[in-house]
Amino acid sequence: MRINKLSEPEIEDRLSRMPGWDRVGEEISKTFVFKNFIQSMEFVNVLAETAEQVQHHPDIIIRYSRVTIVLSTHDVKGLTDSDFSLASVAEEFADSTLATAG
Repeated sequence: MRINKLSEPEIEDRLSRMPGWDRVGEEISKTFVFKNFIQSMEFVNVLAETAEQVQHHPDIIIRYSRVTIVLSTHDVKGLTDSDFSLASVAEEFADSTLATAG
């Protein structure tokens, strides 16, 4: 299956609908802030399971209550649908993790 790199207009359109996500070169990233380390790890563990299922693995930086997710598709040296799909999943999981923490 061929993976297609997104065009600049496609990338800009998708980013405009994803508050908090930034683009640097051929990557998108966002830092999620949780209440504590345990919440951070819950988020990372759930995201890791999904990433493994879809075989699209983000770079993850964990700093206590802050988790930075960095996405890019290395096979095409750029951004693809897979990056934005996993970014959307990360948003859902972050909201879910925060909602169950209260």
